[in-house]
Amino acid sequence: MEIKYFVLIIQRFNKLPVRYRLKWSLLPASALRHMRGVRLLAGICLMAFLSWGVSSCGDTSREVAAGEQPPGRPPNIVIVFTDDQGYADVGVYGAGDIPTPNLDGLAAEGLLLSNFYAAQPVCSASRAGLLTGCYPNRIGIHNALMPDSPIGLNPEEETLAELLKQQGYRTGIFGKWHLGDQPEFLPTQHGFDEFFGIPYSNDMWPLHPQQGPVFDFGPLPLYEQERVIDTLEDQTLLTRRITERSVSFIERNKDQPFFLYVPHPQPHVPLFVSEAFRGKSGRGLYGDVIMEIDWSVGEILEALDANGLTDNTWVIFTSDNGPWLAYGNHAGSADPLREGKGTNWEGGVREPCIMRFPGRLPAGQVVEAPLMAIDLLPTILSVTGGPEPELPIDGRNAWELLTGQTDQSPQDAYFFYYRVNELQAVRDGDWKLVLPHNYRTMEGQEPGADGLPGSYRYVDVETPELYNLRDDPSETRDLAAQHPEVVAALEVKADSIRNRLGDSLTGAEGSGNRPPGRIPSEDAPD
Repeated sequence: MEIKYFVLIIQRFNKLPVRYRLKWSLLPASALRHMRGVRLLAGICLMAFLSWGVSSCGDTSREVAAGEQPPGRPPNIVIVFTDDQGYADVGVYGAGDIPTPNLDGLAAEGLLLSNFYAAQPVCSASRAGLLTGCYPNRIGIHNALMPDSPIGLNPEEETLAELLKQQGYRTGIFGKWHLGDQPEFLPTQHGFDEFFGIPYSNDMWPLHPQQGPVFDFGPLPLYEQERVIDTLEDQTLLTRRITERSVSFIERNKDQPFFLYVPHPQPHVPLFVSEAFRGKSGRGLYGDVIMEIDWSVGEILEALDANGLTDNTWVIFTSDNGPWLAYGNHAGSADPLREGKGTNWEGGVREPCIMRFPGRLPAGQVVEAPLMAIDLLPTILSVTGGPEPELPIDGRNAWELLTGQTDQSPQDAYFFYYRVNELQAVRDGDWKLVLPHNYRTMEGQEPGADGLPGSYRYVDVETPELYNLRDDPSETRDLAAQHPEVVAALEVKADSIRNRLGDSLTGAEGSGNRPPGRIPSEDAPD
C-alpha cells in the first residue's frame, strides 16, 4: 500500500524539531508541483537526508520536556477537525501537490487510519456524531443547520467536553461550532469553558455566490464566549487567529488536563488563506489553504513540545466530510474514492485520520479496519477514565484496534444515514451495501470554478448494490448478483438499525430516536 511507504519514509524526516520541519512547508510550489509517485517519495527522502545533520545537533528541549509530566495525570486530548477536506488532501494520503510535513510527520509518529468515516457527509450532523458518540439521526441533528435555526444540540445530550469536565479537564473550542446558534445551544452551554470562532459555516454570509436568488444571509458573527465581538467581512486571518487562540489555550492550561477542539472553518468555501501561504502549493488556492492548516497543526504540536506535554497528549486529526465537488478548483480531492460531500459513497464519508499518542499508540502504523467518528468519544473516555454517558450512544471503544491488540473493528457494522433519517448504506468488514436512494453527482456536469459552484444532477440507486471495498475502493463493480448471500446478510443488519433508529426511505420508525433541542416557537427569531 502506497500509504505505508509514505509513513516509513517520513519517519526519519519527522525527527526534526517542528520549526525545522515547518521550513519545508514553505517550499515554492514549483519545487513540488510535478512530484508524483516515486519522484515525490524521492523528494521526501532527499529532504530527510539533507536534514540529518540538523536533527543531530538540533534543539533537545523536546526530549527534556517529555519527561516533565506529573505521574498519574490524565492525558490531554487535542482534536483538529477540518471542514470539507478530501481523503487525498494530505501528503501521506496521496497529495503530491500539497506539502503537509506536519501531518505527514504526525502519521510517522503515530497511526494513519485508511478506513475512517465521518458520522454523516454534512457539517452539523457530522459534528454531532463526533461530540456525542451517537449517530446524528439518533439525536435529531440532520443536514447543516441554518443561521437562526430554532434547532440545536439538545442540552440533555452529553458531549465529550461535558464528560471530560467531570474529570477536571479544561475545555476549549476554537473554530466552527455549527450545532445551534441560539444562546441555549452555544458551545459554552455544552461543556466548553472557552469559545472563539463562528457559529455556523463560513459561507453563510452576505457574500455567498447565491445570495439573493437562493439565500438571504446576514453578517457572519465572530464569537468570544457567548458574545459577538465582530462581524467578518474578510476571513484571510481566521485560520491564524484560531491557531493563536489554540496555542494560548495550551500554554495557559499546561498544568491541568485539557481538551482542545479545533474545528477549522477551512477548507470549506469560500477559501481564504493568509499571505504567508498564498501561491505556495501546487494546487492553487485550495492547496494553499491546506498548507496553512498543516502549519496550524505544526504550531499546536510545537506548543505541546515547548510545554512538556507531548508524551501525555493524544492528538487526532480528521475532517467532517468529503470535498464539495460542485466548487471545482476550490474543492478538494477524494481520489480514488467515488463522489464527495453530500453523498454516502466513499468520497463523501471516508476521511483522512491521523492519531499520535506517544508510548500509548504504535508509531508509523496503518489501521485498515473500519472506524467511525462516533467511536472516538467512548475510546477517549476509556483512556481518561471518564464517566459513561447516561443516555445510550452508538460508538464503541476502539482502543484494542488502535493499539494493535486486534485487527477487527469494534462495531458489527456501520450505518450511513443522510438527509432526514435516510438509511443509504451499510458497511460490514470489506463489504458495503448501497441501498436504494437518490444521490447527487457532478459526473458529466460542468464544474464550478474560482468560488462559484456548478450544478449537480441527481441519480437514483434503484436496487441494492454491493461493493468489496478492499478490492474496489472506487465502488465501480457491483457484485450484488454474484453474492446474494452477502446482500441478504447486510439487509438483516439494515433492518436491525431501522428498528432502532428508523429509516424515512422505507417508512420505518425507530424506537431509540431522541429529539433535538428546540427553542419555543414564541422565542424563535422572526
